[in-house]
Amino acid sequence: MVPLLALGHDLEIHSKHWLFGLPQGTDDTNDLIIRDAYALSNDDATKFASWVAYKLTPEETFGDLGLSRPFHEDPFLDESETLEVADYVGTFNAQGYHKGHQAPLGSFKGSHIANQTNALSNITPQLGALNSGRWVQLESAVRRRVPQFQEVWVLTGPLFETAMPDLINADEPHTVPSAYWKIVYIEQGNSIRAGAFIMEQAISGSLADQITTIDDIETRSGLTFFPELTSPGNLKTDPDGDWVIQ
Repeated sequence: MVPLLALGHDLEIHSKHWLFGLPQGTDDTNDLIIRDAYALSNDDATKFASWVAYKLTPEETFGDLGLSRPFHEDPFLDESETLEVADYVGTFNAQGYHKGHQAPLGSFKGSHIANQTNALSNITPQLGALNSGRWVQLESAVRRRVPQFQEVWVLTGPLFETAMPDLINADEPHTVPSAYWKIVYIEQGNSIRAGAFIMEQAISGSLADQITTIDDIETRSGLTFFPELTSPGNLKTDPDGDWVIQ
């Protein structure tokens, strides 16, 4: 695949899944994948997405569709760029890792595209206490904001700050995240109101204890968000995050 920078000119990449510009700072060899349900940037080295972006509306978030988890390899990625379903076999019983959705399956109960979230490029190994605890609580809190604001955007991704055990049955080199971040935001005129969270794999504390700042996430991830905002004053981060988690 030819990197975008090798094409010889700047490209404007637009998607419903983010506001004010494509997140920046990923490796040039990352694969940008844009689907109906979400967009992501897959890192060939870690085998996981550096970031995942998605937009939620009431029409796709709420419904009575049955949700299942037929996990599958991403057809847009080579075998060397992603893990395989077999790599996760036995990891829950042996290591406590869940297959953790970044764009959550449960946020697409009204949409026929929900199965897109089961692509392994959207999955990372999350310890059970995180995946079934604060992580799903935050996802539920975000869904509760959708009827109020009608359009809610989310950016989410991993951090690799301390060593985590590799998946015991994976035959590809990979790096398991030690923590995860999430930015939840809405549009208010020409401004963004956002709440930011970081959750360690070995999580402790309440959901409110996970609140941080976008600057902190940018520093720790090496990414830059909202590059097309006209001025920093147009980004309003709620220091308490209460509007997200209430």
